[in-house]
Amino acid sequence: MASAISLVTLLSDFGERDYFVPSMKGVMLGINPQVRIVDLTHGIVPHSIEQASFVLGSCYQFFPDGTIHVIVIDPGVGSDRRALLVSTSRHFFLAPDNGVLSHVLREEAGVEVRAIENKQYRLDSAGTTFDGRDVFAPCAAWLSKGQSPGSFGRLIYDQVMLPDHPPKMEGDALVGRLVYIDQFGNGISNITKADLDTFRTVTKRSYTGIHVGEHFMKDIKSHYGEGARGVPEVLFNSNGYLEVFVKQGRAADRCGLQIGQPIQVR
Repeated sequence: MASAISLVTLLSDFGERDYFVPSMKGVMLGINPQVRIVDLTHGIVPHSIEQASFVLGSCYQFFPDGTIHVIVIDPGVGSDRRALLVSTSRHFFLAPDNGVLSHVLREEAGVEVRAIENKQYRLDSAGTTFDGRDVFAPCAAWLSKGQSPGSFGRLIYDQVMLPDHPPKMEGDALVGRLVYIDQFGNGISNITKADLDTFRTVTKRSYTGIHVGEHFMKDIKSHYGEGARGVPEVLFNSNGYLEVFVKQGRAADRCGLQIGQPIQVR
């Protein structure tokens, strides 16, 4: 693992209006005034663990080695759910043990998962409703000052994982699912170009089109501008996933897209 640097990212469902995010930043700066804090987003749909896992998995890898990522989507706060410190070959992650780190744990190498048990790194608090401030923020700050991951708690091997639903062949169709709807109303699936190559190999033919609900799209475009205005289209986005879009419109509204909805290549 690369040595820690004083760079911490924050991802939460706290929004921007309340005291939650500034409280976390204040705690970290109080422990390490040199820490740099970057907001990934605080606009995750409240309690949406799957959405947060996808967003984190789409951007954490672009940060420098040693970055500490704090993720607080925590509907189980105050319960017996564990707080985790995950160390990988490049990064650190602090998050509740509820599956929000599933993308990271499936993609990263050199993974060690620890339960945060050392009360030395926890703030005293009147309640148990704000582990973002009382657990994850101080742990991130102490980690940024070079504290060893081993000092936070024991290794565990039974962390919670979200169900994995990779694309699969069903008859003559490749079936994936929509995993995210972005700010522009684009529906992002879990189908990659490699999955499309597998489809061609298995069926020994090219695809005839992509189906989402009642909508059929024949051609895979190379960029948004190729689409016809108001018409659902598909392309492979810059993260390599098949995406449903409407040129200068919202595919989510036009097609009634929903997270978990099947998308089929035939």
